[in-house]
Amino acid sequence: MSTKIYDVAIIGGGPGGLTAALYASRSKLATVILEKGQAGGQLATTEEIENWPGTIHSTGPELSAKMLEHAQKFGAESIREDVIGIEADGFIKTIKGRNGEYKAKSIIVSTGAEPRILGIPGEREFRGKGVSYCATCDADFYEELDVVVLGNGDAAVEEAMYLTKFAETVTVVVIHEEGKVDATPVVAERAFKNKNIKWIWNSTISEIGGDGIVEWVKVKNINTGEVTDMATNGVFVFVGTVPRTKIFEGVLEMDDRGYLIVDPQTMASNKDGVYVVGDCRQKYLRQVVTAAGDGATAATVAEKYIHEEENFAEDVLEVDVPVLVAFWSPTSEASMKSMPAIEGAIEQLGDSVKLVKIDTYRNQRISNRYNITSIPTVVLFNKGQAIDTVKAAEISTDNLVSKAKALL
Repeated sequence: MSTKIYDVAIIGGGPGGLTAALYASRSKLATVILEKGQAGGQLATTEEIENWPGTIHSTGPELSAKMLEHAQKFGAESIREDVIGIEADGFIKTIKGRNGEYKAKSIIVSTGAEPRILGIPGEREFRGKGVSYCATCDADFYEELDVVVLGNGDAAVEEAMYLTKFAETVTVVVIHEEGKVDATPVVAERAFKNKNIKWIWNSTISEIGGDGIVEWVKVKNINTGEVTDMATNGVFVFVGTVPRTKIFEGVLEMDDRGYLIVDPQTMASNKDGVYVVGDCRQKYLRQVVTAAGDGATAATVAEKYIHEEENFAEDVLEVDVPVLVAFWSPTSEASMKSMPAIEGAIEQLGDSVKLVKIDTYRNQRISNRYNITSIPTVVLFNKGQAIDTVKAAEISTDNLVSKAKALL
Protein backbone atom coordinates (compact mmCIF):
# COMPACT_ATOMS: atom_id res chain seq x y z
CA MET A 1 0.00 0.00 0.00
CA SER A 2 1.27 3.44 -0.92
CA THR A 3 1.99 5.70 2.07
CA LYS A 4 1.53 8.83 -0.01
CA ILE A 5 -1.58 10.88 0.59
CA TYR A 6 -2.77 12.51 -2.64
CA ASP A 7 -4.83 15.65 -2.72
CA VAL A 8 -6.97 14.27 -5.55
CA ALA A 9 -7.42 10.67 -6.68
CA ILE A 10 -9.28 10.25 -9.96
CA ILE A 11 -10.91 6.88 -10.62
CA GLY A 12 -11.11 6.41 -14.37
CA GLY A 13 -9.28 8.09 -17.21
CA GLY A 14 -12.10 9.23 -19.47
CA PRO A 15 -12.30 12.83 -20.74
CA GLY A 16 -13.93 13.99 -17.50
CA GLY A 17 -11.24 12.41 -15.37
CA LEU A 18 -8.41 13.63 -17.58
CA THR A 19 -9.73 17.19 -17.53
CA ALA A 20 -10.06 17.01 -13.75
CA ALA A 21 -6.45 15.80 -13.57
CA LEU A 22 -5.32 18.75 -15.69
CA TYR A 23 -7.15 21.31 -13.55
CA ALA A 24 -6.11 19.73 -10.25
CA SER A 25 -2.43 19.26 -11.10
CA ARG A 26 -2.23 22.73 -12.63
CA SER A 27 -3.47 24.04 -9.25
CA LYS A 28 -0.46 22.34 -7.60
CA LEU A 29 -2.56 19.56 -6.07
CA ALA A 30 -0.92 16.13 -5.82
CA THR A 31 -3.02 14.22 -8.34
CA VAL A 32 -3.22 10.59 -9.42
CA ILE A 33 -5.29 8.95 -12.17
CA LEU A 34 -6.22 5.31 -11.47
CA GLU A 35 -7.23 3.65 -14.75
CA LYS A 36 -7.31 -0.09 -15.45
CA GLY A 37 -7.12 0.28 -19.22
CA GLN A 38 -6.29 2.74 -21.94
CA ALA A 39 -6.77 6.40 -21.08
CA GLY A 40 -9.78 8.00 -22.72
CA GLY A 41 -12.57 5.56 -21.87
CA GLN A 42 -15.18 5.37 -24.64
CA LEU A 43 -13.49 8.34 -26.32
CA ALA A 44 -10.49 6.12 -27.06
CA THR A 45 -12.72 3.76 -29.06
CA THR A 46 -14.24 6.51 -31.23
CA GLU A 47 -12.71 6.96 -34.66
CA GLU A 48 -14.12 10.32 -35.73
CA ILE A 49 -14.14 13.40 -33.46
CA GLU A 50 -15.61 16.49 -35.10
CA ASN A 51 -17.31 18.27 -32.19
CA TRP A 52 -14.39 19.10 -29.89
CA PRO A 53 -14.24 22.92 -29.92
CA GLY A 54 -11.29 24.28 -31.88
CA THR A 55 -10.40 20.91 -33.40
CA ILE A 56 -11.84 20.41 -36.87
CA HIS A 57 -10.97 16.73 -36.90
CA SER A 58 -9.30 14.25 -34.61
CA THR A 59 -9.58 10.62 -33.62
CA GLY A 60 -10.56 9.44 -30.17
CA PRO A 61 -7.19 7.82 -29.41
CA GLU A 62 -5.34 10.97 -30.52
CA LEU A 63 -7.44 13.29 -28.38
CA SER A 64 -7.24 10.93 -25.38
CA ALA A 65 -3.45 10.77 -25.61
CA LYS A 66 -3.18 14.55 -25.79
CA MET A 67 -5.43 14.97 -22.76
CA LEU A 68 -3.31 12.56 -20.71
CA GLU A 69 -0.09 14.21 -21.85
CA HIS A 70 -1.47 17.63 -20.92
CA ALA A 71 -2.34 16.50 -17.38
CA GLN A 72 1.03 14.79 -16.94
CA LYS A 73 2.79 17.96 -18.04
CA PHE A 74 1.57 19.61 -14.84
CA GLY A 75 2.56 16.68 -12.65
CA ALA A 76 -0.43 14.34 -12.61
CA GLU A 77 0.54 10.71 -12.04
CA SER A 78 -1.10 7.87 -13.96
CA ILE A 79 -1.22 4.39 -12.43
CA ARG A 80 -2.61 1.26 -14.07
CA GLU A 81 -5.07 0.04 -11.47
CA ASP A 82 -8.44 -1.70 -11.29
CA VAL A 83 -10.34 -0.01 -8.48
CA ILE A 84 -12.72 -2.33 -6.59
CA GLY A 85 -14.07 -0.02 -3.89
CA ILE A 86 -13.70 3.11 -1.77
CA GLU A 87 -14.00 4.14 1.86
CA ALA A 88 -15.16 7.74 1.83
CA ASP A 89 -15.89 8.61 5.46
CA GLY A 90 -13.52 11.17 6.97
CA PHE A 91 -11.16 13.64 5.40
CA ILE A 92 -8.56 11.04 4.32
CA LYS A 93 -10.26 8.55 2.04
CA THR A 94 -9.15 5.10 0.86
CA ILE A 95 -9.30 3.77 -2.69
CA LYS A 96 -9.01 -0.01 -2.87
CA GLY A 97 -7.40 -1.45 -5.98
CA ARG A 98 -6.49 -4.98 -6.99
CA ASN A 99 -2.82 -4.04 -6.73
CA GLY A 100 -2.97 -1.96 -3.54
CA GLU A 101 -4.61 0.85 -1.64
CA TYR A 102 -4.32 4.60 -2.15
CA LYS A 103 -5.06 7.49 0.20
CA ALA A 104 -6.48 10.82 -0.89
CA LYS A 105 -8.15 13.90 0.55
CA SER A 106 -10.69 13.95 -2.28
CA ILE A 107 -11.92 11.53 -4.93
CA ILE A 108 -13.23 12.24 -8.41
CA VAL A 109 -15.17 9.35 -9.94
CA SER A 110 -14.90 9.12 -13.73
CA THR A 111 -15.69 5.46 -14.37
CA GLY A 112 -17.89 6.12 -17.41
CA ALA A 113 -20.30 3.64 -18.95
CA GLU A 114 -20.21 0.52 -21.09
CA PRO A 115 -22.35 -0.81 -23.96
CA ARG A 116 -25.74 -2.20 -22.99
CA ILE A 117 -26.19 -5.95 -23.45
CA LEU A 118 -29.64 -6.74 -24.84
CA GLY A 119 -29.76 -10.43 -24.07
CA ILE A 120 -30.70 -11.45 -27.62
CA PRO A 121 -30.33 -15.22 -28.06
CA GLY A 122 -26.82 -15.76 -29.37
CA GLU A 123 -25.57 -12.30 -28.33
CA ARG A 124 -23.32 -13.46 -25.47
CA GLU A 125 -22.38 -16.72 -27.19
CA PHE A 126 -21.01 -14.91 -30.25
CA ARG A 127 -19.46 -11.90 -28.51
CA GLY A 128 -16.01 -11.56 -30.03
CA LYS A 129 -17.01 -14.10 -32.69
CA GLY A 130 -19.04 -11.75 -34.84
CA VAL A 131 -20.90 -9.72 -32.21
CA SER A 132 -19.20 -6.41 -31.42
CA TYR A 133 -19.93 -3.18 -29.56
CA CYS A 134 -17.08 -1.13 -31.02
CA ALA A 135 -16.69 -0.44 -34.73
CA THR A 136 -13.37 1.34 -34.22
CA CYS A 137 -12.00 -1.74 -32.50
CA ASP A 138 -13.27 -4.40 -34.89
CA ALA A 139 -14.19 -2.86 -38.26
CA ASP A 140 -11.07 -4.08 -40.05
CA PHE A 141 -12.06 -7.70 -39.33
CA TYR A 142 -15.01 -7.25 -41.69
CA GLU A 143 -13.29 -5.91 -44.76
CA GLU A 144 -15.39 -6.82 -47.84
CA LEU A 145 -17.88 -8.71 -45.64
CA ASP A 146 -21.51 -8.03 -44.72
CA VAL A 147 -22.46 -6.57 -41.34
CA VAL A 148 -25.61 -5.52 -39.51
CA VAL A 149 -25.92 -2.58 -37.10
CA LEU A 150 -28.63 -2.61 -34.43
CA GLY A 151 -29.56 0.83 -33.10
CA ASN A 152 -30.38 4.28 -34.45
CA GLY A 153 -28.86 6.88 -32.12
CA ASP A 154 -25.77 8.97 -32.79
CA ALA A 155 -23.38 6.15 -31.86
CA ALA A 156 -25.14 3.59 -34.07
CA VAL A 157 -25.41 5.84 -37.12
CA GLU A 158 -21.88 7.23 -36.85
CA GLU A 159 -20.42 3.76 -36.39
CA ALA A 160 -22.44 2.49 -39.36
CA MET A 161 -20.87 5.18 -41.54
CA TYR A 162 -17.43 4.23 -40.26
CA LEU A 163 -18.07 0.57 -41.06
CA THR A 164 -18.77 1.43 -44.72
CA LYS A 165 -15.04 2.11 -45.09
CA PHE A 166 -14.41 -1.60 -44.56
CA ALA A 167 -17.50 -3.77 -45.04
CA GLU A 168 -19.06 -4.74 -48.37
CA THR A 169 -22.56 -3.92 -47.05
CA VAL A 170 -23.81 -2.26 -43.87
CA THR A 171 -27.46 -2.77 -42.95
CA VAL A 172 -28.95 -0.74 -40.10
CA VAL A 173 -31.93 -2.29 -38.29
CA VAL A 174 -34.17 0.46 -36.89
CA ILE A 175 -37.13 0.01 -34.55
CA HIS A 176 -38.86 3.18 -35.82
CA GLU A 177 -40.87 3.80 -38.94
CA GLU A 178 -39.10 4.64 -42.19
CA GLY A 179 -37.01 7.80 -42.14
CA LYS A 180 -37.03 8.21 -38.35
CA VAL A 181 -33.88 7.76 -36.27
CA ASP A 182 -32.81 9.05 -32.86
CA ALA A 183 -29.53 10.48 -34.14
CA THR A 184 -29.06 14.25 -34.37
CA PRO A 185 -30.25 15.70 -37.71
CA VAL A 186 -26.79 16.44 -39.14
CA VAL A 187 -25.63 12.88 -38.45
CA ALA A 188 -28.83 11.36 -39.82
CA GLU A 189 -28.71 13.45 -42.99
CA ARG A 190 -25.15 12.37 -43.66
CA ALA A 191 -26.05 8.71 -43.17
CA PHE A 192 -29.11 8.84 -45.41
CA LYS A 193 -26.89 10.17 -48.19
CA ASN A 194 -24.42 7.31 -47.78
CA LYS A 195 -25.18 4.89 -50.60
CA ASN A 196 -23.34 2.08 -48.83
CA ILE A 197 -25.85 1.94 -45.96
CA LYS A 198 -29.07 -0.06 -46.21
CA TRP A 199 -32.00 0.36 -43.81
CA ILE A 200 -34.54 -2.07 -42.37
CA TRP A 201 -37.39 -0.20 -40.63
CA ASN A 202 -39.90 -1.15 -37.93
CA SER A 203 -37.67 -4.06 -36.97
CA THR A 204 -35.31 -5.56 -34.44
CA ILE A 205 -33.00 -8.57 -34.25
CA SER A 206 -34.58 -11.51 -32.43
CA GLU A 207 -31.72 -14.03 -32.68
CA ILE A 208 -28.07 -14.31 -33.72
CA GLY A 209 -26.65 -17.61 -34.93
CA GLY A 210 -23.96 -19.46 -36.78
CA ASP A 211 -21.52 -22.36 -36.58
CA GLY A 212 -18.80 -21.09 -34.23
CA ILE A 213 -19.00 -17.59 -35.70
CA VAL A 214 -21.88 -15.32 -36.69
CA GLU A 215 -23.44 -16.39 -39.98
CA TRP A 216 -27.02 -15.14 -39.74
CA VAL A 217 -29.55 -13.10 -37.81
CA LYS A 218 -33.31 -13.27 -37.53
CA VAL A 219 -34.91 -9.88 -38.22
CA LYS A 220 -38.36 -9.41 -36.69
CA ASN A 221 -40.85 -6.80 -37.92
CA ILE A 222 -42.39 -5.31 -34.77
CA ASN A 223 -45.63 -4.42 -36.56
CA THR A 224 -46.41 -7.69 -38.33
CA GLY A 225 -44.39 -10.13 -36.21
CA GLU A 226 -42.86 -11.55 -39.40
CA VAL A 227 -39.36 -13.01 -38.89
CA THR A 228 -36.87 -13.05 -41.77
CA ASP A 229 -33.55 -14.87 -41.91
CA MET A 230 -30.67 -12.67 -43.06
CA ALA A 231 -27.13 -13.81 -43.81
CA THR A 232 -24.40 -11.67 -42.26
CA ASN A 233 -20.84 -11.93 -41.03
CA GLY A 234 -21.11 -9.56 -38.08
CA VAL A 235 -23.51 -7.75 -35.75
CA PHE A 236 -22.67 -4.39 -34.20
CA VAL A 237 -24.93 -3.47 -31.28
CA PHE A 238 -25.33 0.20 -30.30
CA VAL A 239 -28.38 0.57 -28.04
CA GLY A 240 -27.19 2.70 -25.18
CA THR A 241 -24.87 2.29 -22.26
CA VAL A 242 -24.82 1.16 -18.63
CA PRO A 243 -22.88 3.13 -15.99
CA ARG A 244 -19.82 1.48 -14.43
CA THR A 245 -20.82 2.18 -10.86
CA LYS A 246 -21.34 -1.21 -9.21
CA ILE A 247 -18.27 -0.79 -7.00
CA PHE A 248 -19.90 2.26 -5.37
CA GLU A 249 -23.10 0.50 -4.29
CA GLY A 250 -23.86 1.21 -0.65
CA VAL A 251 -21.39 4.12 -0.58
CA LEU A 252 -22.51 6.67 -3.15
CA GLU A 253 -26.11 7.57 -3.90
CA MET A 254 -27.38 6.35 -7.26
CA ASP A 255 -30.67 6.09 -9.15
CA ASP A 256 -32.48 2.90 -10.11
CA ARG A 257 -30.42 2.64 -13.31
CA GLY A 258 -27.11 2.89 -11.47
CA TYR A 259 -26.23 6.46 -12.44
CA LEU A 260 -24.62 8.38 -9.57
CA ILE A 261 -26.56 11.32 -8.18
CA VAL A 262 -24.68 14.60 -7.73
CA ASP A 263 -25.25 18.30 -7.22
CA PRO A 264 -25.22 19.50 -10.86
CA GLN A 265 -23.59 22.77 -9.81
CA THR A 266 -20.60 21.26 -8.00
CA MET A 267 -20.47 17.57 -9.07
CA ALA A 268 -20.57 16.72 -5.34
CA SER A 269 -21.91 13.30 -4.33
CA ASN A 270 -23.57 12.46 -1.03
CA LYS A 271 -20.11 11.96 0.51
CA ASP A 272 -18.01 15.00 1.45
CA GLY A 273 -15.00 15.31 -0.83
CA VAL A 274 -16.24 12.78 -3.42
CA TYR A 275 -17.23 14.11 -6.84
CA VAL A 276 -18.61 12.41 -9.96
CA VAL A 277 -18.03 13.41 -13.58
CA GLY A 278 -18.87 12.20 -17.06
CA ASP A 279 -21.13 9.40 -18.27
CA CYS A 280 -21.50 7.62 -14.91
CA ARG A 281 -23.54 10.45 -13.37
CA GLN A 282 -27.10 11.58 -13.96
CA LYS A 283 -27.06 14.12 -16.76
CA TYR A 284 -28.92 15.21 -19.88
CA LEU A 285 -26.12 15.14 -22.45
CA ARG A 286 -23.28 12.59 -22.48
CA GLN A 287 -20.58 14.01 -24.74
CA VAL A 288 -16.83 14.56 -24.51
CA VAL A 289 -17.29 18.29 -24.04
CA THR A 290 -19.80 17.92 -21.19
CA ALA A 291 -17.58 15.38 -19.44
CA ALA A 292 -14.68 17.80 -19.69
CA GLY A 293 -16.83 20.55 -18.18
CA ASP A 294 -17.73 18.21 -15.32
CA GLY A 295 -14.06 17.51 -14.73
CA ALA A 296 -13.08 21.17 -14.60
CA THR A 297 -15.87 21.88 -12.11
CA ALA A 298 -15.08 18.90 -9.89
CA ALA A 299 -11.38 19.70 -9.67
CA THR A 300 -12.07 23.32 -8.79
CA VAL A 301 -14.60 22.38 -6.10
CA ALA A 302 -12.26 19.68 -4.75
CA GLU A 303 -9.49 22.24 -4.34
CA LYS A 304 -11.83 24.50 -2.36
CA TYR A 305 -12.97 21.53 -0.26
CA ILE A 306 -9.41 20.58 0.66
CA HIS A 307 -8.41 24.10 1.63
CA GLU A 308 -11.63 24.62 3.59
CA GLU A 309 -11.19 21.36 5.52
CA GLU A 310 -7.51 21.94 6.23
CA ASN A 311 -8.06 25.51 7.36
CA PHE A 312 -10.97 24.52 9.61
CA ALA A 313 -8.94 21.73 11.18
CA GLU A 314 -5.95 24.01 11.75
CA ASP A 315 -8.00 26.93 13.09
CA VAL A 316 -10.67 25.07 15.08
CA LEU A 317 -10.28 21.33 15.54
CA GLU A 318 -6.58 21.05 16.33
CA VAL A 319 -6.06 24.00 18.71
CA ASP A 320 -5.42 23.61 22.43
CA VAL A 321 -7.84 26.27 23.68
CA PRO A 322 -11.64 26.59 23.34
CA VAL A 323 -12.79 28.23 20.11
CA LEU A 324 -15.77 30.47 19.50
CA VAL A 325 -16.79 29.92 15.85
CA ALA A 326 -19.01 32.72 14.63
CA PHE A 327 -21.08 31.68 11.61
CA TRP A 328 -22.08 34.93 9.96
CA SER A 329 -22.24 36.89 6.73
CA PRO A 330 -20.95 40.40 6.07
CA THR A 331 -24.13 41.04 4.07
CA SER A 332 -26.36 40.21 7.06
CA GLU A 333 -27.41 43.16 9.21
CA ALA A 334 -28.04 40.87 12.19
CA SER A 335 -24.54 39.41 11.80
CA MET A 336 -22.94 42.84 11.80
CA LYS A 337 -24.90 43.90 14.89
CA SER A 338 -23.76 40.80 16.80
CA MET A 339 -20.05 41.28 16.17
CA PRO A 340 -19.39 43.84 18.95
CA ALA A 341 -20.81 41.38 21.53
CA ILE A 342 -18.75 38.50 20.16
CA GLU A 343 -15.54 40.51 19.98
CA GLY A 344 -16.24 41.94 23.44
CA ALA A 345 -16.31 38.40 24.83
CA ILE A 346 -12.95 37.63 23.27
CA GLU A 347 -11.48 40.80 24.78
CA GLN A 348 -12.54 39.67 28.25
CA LEU A 349 -11.35 36.10 27.79
CA GLY A 350 -7.98 37.03 26.28
CA ASP A 351 -5.71 34.33 24.91
CA SER A 352 -7.58 31.59 26.76
CA VAL A 353 -10.16 31.46 23.94
CA LYS A 354 -9.84 31.84 20.18
CA LEU A 355 -12.32 33.48 17.77
CA VAL A 356 -12.86 32.16 14.24
CA LYS A 357 -15.31 33.78 11.82
CA ILE A 358 -16.90 31.68 9.08
CA ASP A 359 -18.80 33.29 6.23
CA THR A 360 -21.70 30.90 5.67
CA TYR A 361 -22.06 31.89 2.02
CA ARG A 362 -18.45 31.00 1.25
CA ASN A 363 -18.38 27.92 3.49
CA GLN A 364 -21.80 26.36 3.06
CA ARG A 365 -20.65 22.78 3.50
CA ILE A 366 -19.13 23.30 6.98
CA SER A 367 -22.14 25.41 7.94
CA ASN A 368 -24.42 22.54 6.94
CA ARG A 369 -22.30 20.03 8.85
CA TYR A 370 -23.00 21.88 12.10
CA ASN A 371 -26.67 22.48 11.23
CA ILE A 372 -26.39 26.24 10.96
CA THR A 373 -29.91 27.23 9.95
CA SER A 374 -29.76 30.94 10.78
CA ILE A 375 -27.14 33.62 11.22
CA PRO A 376 -25.53 34.79 13.29
CA THR A 377 -24.86 31.60 15.26
CA VAL A 378 -21.90 30.96 17.57
CA VAL A 379 -20.69 27.39 18.15
CA LEU A 380 -18.29 26.69 21.02
CA PHE A 381 -15.65 24.07 20.26
CA ASN A 382 -13.33 22.35 22.71
CA LYS A 383 -10.69 19.78 21.74
CA GLY A 384 -12.21 19.36 18.29
CA GLN A 385 -15.79 18.85 19.47
CA ALA A 386 -18.79 21.18 19.14
CA ILE A 387 -19.91 21.65 22.75
CA ASP A 388 -22.60 24.34 22.65
CA THR A 389 -24.55 26.47 20.19
CA VAL A 390 -25.67 30.05 20.80
CA LYS A 391 -28.40 31.42 18.52
CA ALA A 392 -28.77 35.06 17.53
CA ALA A 393 -31.20 36.04 20.29
CA GLU A 394 -28.84 34.62 22.96
CA ILE A 395 -25.65 36.25 21.70
CA SER A 396 -24.29 38.67 24.28
CA THR A 397 -20.86 39.32 25.72
CA ASP A 398 -21.82 38.05 29.18
CA ASN A 399 -23.46 34.86 27.89
CA LEU A 400 -20.52 33.97 25.63
CA VAL A 401 -18.00 34.68 28.41
CA SER A 402 -19.95 32.48 30.82
CA LYS A 403 -20.19 29.55 28.39
CA ALA A 404 -16.53 29.82 27.36
CA LYS A 405 -15.30 29.92 30.98
CA ALA A 406 -17.16 26.69 31.64
CA LEU A 407 -14.84 25.01 29.14
CA LEU A 408 -11.61 26.30 30.67
